[in-house]
Amino acid sequence: MDFQGKAILVTGAGRGIGAAIARAFAAEGAMVAVNYLRNQAAAEAVAAECRALGGDGLPLRADVTDAVAVAGMVETAVAEFGGLDVVVNNAFAPYVFDPDRRRLFWETEWDDYQTQIDGALKSTHAVCRAVLPALRRRGGGSIVNMATDLVARPTVPYHDYTTAKAALIGFSRTLAAELGPFGIRVNCVAPGLVYPTDASRSTPEPVKDRITALTPLGRIATPEDVAGPVLFLASDWSRFMTGQTLTVDGGLVMGGT
Repeated sequence: MDFQGKAILVTGAGRGIGAAIARAFAAEGAMVAVNYLRNQAAAEAVAAECRALGGDGLPLRADVTDAVAVAGMVETAVAEFGGLDVVVNNAFAPYVFDPDRRRLFWETEWDDYQTQIDGALKSTHAVCRAVLPALRRRGGGSIVNMATDLVARPTVPYHDYTTAKAALIGFSRTLAAELGPFGIRVNCVAPGLVYPTDASRSTPEPVKDRITALTPLGRIATPEDVAGPVLFLASDWSRFMTGQTLTVDGGLVMGGT
């Protein structure tokens, strides 16, 4: 895939899946805005890796749930890169994938749902609103939103997290219908459990073993496994795809119980 000279914004790109996505774009020649919230050193390190890989990297701090901060971030990225071609909404509210520590439904308050909805949906809404003028000036572009295979198969019933991601898929499909006439495509990537990430570090080994046993490809995804499908949906190779959710979980959602 050739992203030479293309401008990419990846939210939550200072670590984990977001960092792997940023590096993958840079390796294909892209200019990558590396969004982060707290860990400036980590974001600067990812940006440096992007430059070393042959692309460009620009660390940009912004709370993606804050529309004003997001507008400033996008303005800076557009000024630095001359526009935007691809946006990957990867940031989400902190979460721990540990079945032993999860809240059961009757223990889950509405505030828990709201936190995850803000992290998954409010943030994506703010970013999409901010980048839309830049994408329209380009005459098109690609938005990729990070969902989860838990929507299709709640292997572990993480109520608040999964509900928020389900809303994100609905938002993405509706947005795809709205933006299609402008040449802007909107798709989702839905990973299964990805290790190592901050969210999965507390996942007990027996849980990882169970998921591995249920997965036809026989292992758990790495962040790099997710990056490839994101680049595919961002590229011209998927130019006639929009409103889709691409599941990346080694076949888990089609397996038995």
